[in-house]
Amino acid sequence: MMIHLELEKGRIKIDLQAVSVGEDLCIIISGGDSPHIGCVTLSVPRPSLSTPTVTSATTSVLNLTGHKDDEAARYVSHTLCSRLNKNVVVTCGIHLDQITPEEIETTIDLIKEITDQLVQKIAVTP
Repeated sequence: MMIHLELEKGRIKIDLQAVSVGEDLCIIISGGDSPHIGCVTLSVPRPSLSTPTVTSATTSVLNLTGHKDDEAARYVSHTLCSRLNKNVVVTCGIHLDQITPEEIETTIDLIKEITDQLVQKIAVTP
């Protein structure tokens, strides 16, 4: 399975590519003026510590010095892993020149929206 999604609002464009690797998922998120690798995460599903019947995840983060892509990458990785009960690797690099605080909020909103879209697509993909 390979899925490609894009979302755009104002100057912000998010590109997400998802590839199945056996039962696992590999996700590439890029966007902005200078797409790059700013962060890599790995999430592994496990029972929730508070409610063992619910799936949660343990997420590890490798962040390149000076990059702030970890919040987005961690959210996507942890959310997909918990919802889909799959090992998930995410690489994320979004850079927008002179980004404003409002654009940062918009970016996070788009990341959440594109993650929900991906979960829905995977749920209907054989």
